[in-house]
Amino acid sequence: MLIGIWGMLTQRGILRIIIGFALMGTGSHIVIVALGYVADGTAPIIDSALAVSDAAGRAVDPIPSALAVTAIVIELAVTAVMLAFALRLHAAKKTLSIDAFANSKW
Repeated sequence: MLIGIWGMLTQRGILRIIIGFALMGTGSHIVIVALGYVADGTAPIIDSALAVSDAAGRAVDPIPSALAVTAIVIELAVTAVMLAFALRLHAAKKTLSIDAFANSKW
């Protein structure tokens, strides 16, 4: 996640900034999934393998995994929009350097 933040803040190329954004998002997904992990945990299904009394301590929380999947889909859409915008910027200026767009008037 920190590599993505570093890439977004220090790079001057638009594609490298987009890659940094994707790396930051991937790092946050790993953190979200790690929050729901339980060591020696089992699926949150109450059956013969998991008694009701042990469910609170041994079951893995499915909510962080569901949130991570949702975040992955949203990040994919945002990355696609950023790449489409980068294509439009390249068509306009024939470069993807941030310095070329410093004095652009929209």
